[in-house]
Amino acid sequence: MTARPMDLAPPAPVRLPESGLGRGWEAATLMGLTLLVLSFGLVTLYSASSVYAIRQGSPDHVFVLRQAVGAAIGLGSLVVVASIPYKVWSYLSWPLLAVSTFLLLLCVLPWTHAIAPEINGARRWLQVGVTVQPSEIAKIAIIVWTAATAVRKVEHFKSLRRGLAPFLVVWAIPVTLVAAGPDLSTAVVVMLLGLVVVFSAGARIAHFVFLGALLSPLVYWQLLVGYRAERMKIFLEQVSDPAGAGYQVKQSLIAFGSGGLSGVGIGEGRQKYGFLPEAHNDFIFAMIGEEWGFVGVVVLILLYVSMVLIGFRIASRAPDMFGELLAIGCASLIAIQAILHMAVGLALAPATGLALPLVSYGRSNLIITFVAIGLLMSVARSAPGGKAARV
Repeated sequence: MTARPMDLAPPAPVRLPESGLGRGWEAATLMGLTLLVLSFGLVTLYSASSVYAIRQGSPDHVFVLRQAVGAAIGLGSLVVVASIPYKVWSYLSWPLLAVSTFLLLLCVLPWTHAIAPEINGARRWLQVGVTVQPSEIAKIAIIVWTAATAVRKVEHFKSLRRGLAPFLVVWAIPVTLVAAGPDLSTAVVVMLLGLVVVFSAGARIAHFVFLGALLSPLVYWQLLVGYRAERMKIFLEQVSDPAGAGYQVKQSLIAFGSGGLSGVGIGEGRQKYGFLPEAHNDFIFAMIGEEWGFVGVVVLILLYVSMVLIGFRIASRAPDMFGELLAIGCASLIAIQAILHMAVGLALAPATGLALPLVSYGRSNLIITFVAIGLLMSVARSAPGGKAARV
């Protein structure tokens, strides 16, 4: 006997299976995108760094091997951070900021050269058995501290003195220490991350305009000093002096032009043979354009856009304001660095030295990016339908 349609039970809603990431597609998809970009990055890094490594007298795989070790540490950090309830970080915000500020201070003190040597004219790294870049830790510290403090001060944002001003006072300490490295581009990123979080918490646009007008003379002066003036010269004279100040940018654009639609092929790029400085780091986006072509560039951009949009969706589903602000800050960390790095490669911004997340060589940045993604997953696990919310 055939059952009539009205006798059949209504279909149950489709649900994703239970996993260590919790129920729902956001965290699982974010993890998949992360591994995809990481794999793409390791392949590109090997191609971009092999010639440089050989010229240094090292095996061709030395940089990608180091990056793979950093990726393993980063993945472990992601798992640990994702497993910790994100609300714990609210209580650790001040200690985290204090530790990162102390590490930044060690980089600039005149008697700490033994552990913070000058490399390429800058003191940005601590060598204490392992090499650590404290400015990368400062990015996460600023996000966590600003999110936790904004929750407590949300009612005061209508007042500049009681709202935004206290944040500026605290931010000024790590931002100044980072800039003293010298590393103005990272200092700007740290400040931008803080501003994005407080803006999302409800800070007034008029206060941001006032802040911009107040700091404009200082920023202008900083851009005319030392290596920053040279980078501005490179940016402004890239057309009039292509063999001098504009050499880096010219070679970067040549790489993109050589790639065409589909690229010259993996490992077939020519700019890495000494033509393009820092092909495995500051200008790795240009190497992607050369070897993977316009198609590869578009695919990579879409992957980043997907990661950031998922991060903002996680923020919108967070069970409280701290989780929302934390997720916004972590998603913005990926977005800001990717945009600035790509803008440099396309001659749309002065050289910044910022890494392309999960792609450029640099283990400190790689690990911190994984930590940010772990924080996003921690928030996602506590969202409605997330695993932690049902325990």
